[in-house]
Amino acid sequence: ALSQQTAANHFDLVRFVPYSMPSLNIDMIDCHVDLFDHRFKWPVYINAMTGGTNKALEINTLLAKLAQACDLAIASGSLSAAIKDPSTKESFQTLRKHHPQGFIFANIGLSYDALGAQKAIDILHANALQVHLNAPQEIAMPEGDKDFTQWGKNLQSILSTVKVPVIVKEVGFGMSKETIHSLVNVGVNTIDVSGTGGTNFIQIENQRAGGGIQGLENYGFSTVESLLEAKNLDVCVLASGGVRNAYDVVKCLALGAKMVGLSRFFLDVVVEYPLEEAILRTKQFLTDIKHLMVILQCQTIADLTKKPLLFDPLLLSFLHQRQQ
Repeated sequence: ALSQQTAANHFDLVRFVPYSMPSLNIDMIDCHVDLFDHRFKWPVYINAMTGGTNKALEINTLLAKLAQACDLAIASGSLSAAIKDPSTKESFQTLRKHHPQGFIFANIGLSYDALGAQKAIDILHANALQVHLNAPQEIAMPEGDKDFTQWGKNLQSILSTVKVPVIVKEVGFGMSKETIHSLVNVGVNTIDVSGTGGTNFIQIENQRAGGGIQGLENYGFSTVESLLEAKNLDVCVLASGGVRNAYDVVKCLALGAKMVGLSRFFLDVVVEYPLEEAILRTKQFLTDIKHLMVILQCQTIADLTKKPLLFDPLLLSFLHQRQQ
């Protein structure tokens, strides 16, 4: 089972100023997003989860069918397994098989250079590449990588070689402005801040290792904190990590995220319900984004970014300390 963060979710620390006289209806709401020379119907994508096993094949097939039915972009889990063991490729390729015209992100770690990245892209005929950063997870894993000296070199080789858009993505520890600056300096123009609040990989590794580094479970920045860090920086920001519902999605968009990735929501919906029901529930979730935009008097995503927000004292303290 994926470990969930138990700490308070920071999305609950962000509030909108209510507006009681909206003048919109749901048909007037336009929540498309233009990104990577592509028009996305929704500002939401199904984020990287799994691959490499028979169970993963089953789940990825359901997720791909859901993405196809709801016109959503989808990301694969790390393709490292498929590169190391070609017999596991099918558990990933099912994404393309069942979402043939869909926008698909391949996913790879920085232990791979441009050659590995290209293999990952080719396996899925991917439209974009997520490169994940997971140093704390590697450190917590008994068999994890403890040497990050090649990361910078590998990232530069990927950025200079790969022909599809590259997104550099955290795996649930968030991003500081220092991280974002260093990425922008080497030519990264799209990031997924992926903050704490969702799957906690340190917790998972500590349970698995029966040891690990105690007390590190709460390491990192939340998705909300990471979005505040990315404000006013010259980079396209995607958000993921602990996003539970349509209201959290709308808050991410108001905080400046261009698109929002969810894993747990989509995993639960395909595992707990028959596919037809999962599709209905996902369509309702997408409609709820529009419903929220109606009551907020926001016709477009751009309108959302202009909404005044109220922050809990905890976030105000964070902002105060980080405005150095």
